Formats: sequence, C-alpha cells, structure tokens
Amino acid sequence: MKIKVAIVDDNTFLVSAVKEKLSFFEDLNYKFSAMNGSDLLTKLEDNHNLDLILMDIEMPVLNGIETTEIVKQKYPHIKIIMLTVFDNDENIFKAIKAGADGYLLKDIDAKSLHDGIVETLNGGAAMNPSIALKTLKLLRNPIDIENPKDKEDIQLTNRETDVLEQLSKGLNYKQIADNLILSPSTVRKHIENIYKKLQVHNKLEAVQKAKRNNLI
Repeated sequence: MKIKVAIVDDNTFLVSAVKEKLSFFEDLNYKFSAMNGSDLLTKLEDNHNLDLILMDIEMPVLNGIETTEIVKQKYPHIKIIMLTVFDNDENIFKAIKAGADGYLLKDIDAKSLHDGIVETLNGGAAMNPSIALKTLKLLRNPIDIENPKDKEDIQLTNRETDVLEQLSKGLNYKQIADNLILSPSTVRKHIENIYKKLQVHNKLEAVQKAKRNNLI
C-alpha cells in the first residue's frame, strides 16, 4: 500500500523541491498540492483519501496552524507534519496544540523526510532534533509558552486594571463609573487607553488578552 501524500505551500519552488524528495521512494504517492489552507480544504472536499499532509505555516488566506486545526476536526484520519523554515517556540507550541503530528524543517534531506513520514504513520512524531529539544523545553517550562514580549510591553495603571476587571464582568460604562466613583467619560478614556496598550479593538479581545497575560 502506497502512502498518499499532499503538500500545502504557497511557494511553488518549494513544492517542486519536496515533490522531488518524495519521488525517490516507491512507497510514497504524491497526490496533489494546495497554495494555502483554503485551497486545501476545497480540494479535500472532493478527495480526502489521503494519509498525510506536509503543511507550511506562513501562508496567505488561511495559515498552516489554523488549517491543521480544521483538518484535524473534519478528517481526523489524516496525519499532518508541519514542514517549515521556522523553528521558534511559539510556532512549535501552536502547531502541537492545533493537532500537528510532526514538525520538520524544509531543508531536511529526502531520506529523513521519508523516515519522518513513515514514523508518523506508525504512531510516532517526526521532529528535527533541534525541534524535539525545544518541545521538551516547552513541556518542562509551560510558562515559557506565553509570549514574554507581550508581558513586558503591557503596563496598565491600577485604575485601568480596575476598569478592565469591571469590564470583564460584563458591566457597561455607566455601571463601571458608578462602582468606581468616576464619570462615564473618564471610564471611556480609560477603556480607550486599555485598548491602545493591549492593541485590541473590542471588549472581548481586551478581556481575553488581559487574562492570557495575567493582568486580571
């Protein structure tokens, strides 16, 4: 039985390079490629008789991590290996969280790619040694998974934190103003500053980001 493989990448040169690596092995059967996640989902509707997808991360329209999450929900039988130039901690963590079965770098040689595909289909997790080490580090120190940059950049005043806590309880401007003995216009000004500092556009985003960064 041949292993049916698809490639998802917006770089046609890289798609050709990966196809060439797959062509060295008789047990691998390249089925099709897609330019992005949306393109892949359309093609899977017509034919999801696949064993494995080699998925890029940075793509327009729908990136690899978002696509992995959707594919895993709709077609859980398909294994996914992220094939990417990025080995930063955040991407690795997000990919694993989305359900990726493996994570390899694009400069991998043909034999290692083949071995990684076979290993993944046999229930293993294909990973470059450098990525395996980072994954272990993430598992041992889950606190590192949070983006430290976010935490350093966000400095809310005590009053802004008070307003944000009230906001998280679903209260409107007038109720917050009454509770904190402020004018509604002052509350509005505080909320504008909070949105600016958190780089968000609405209440839901503000509350989610604040919770993620342990601000409330």
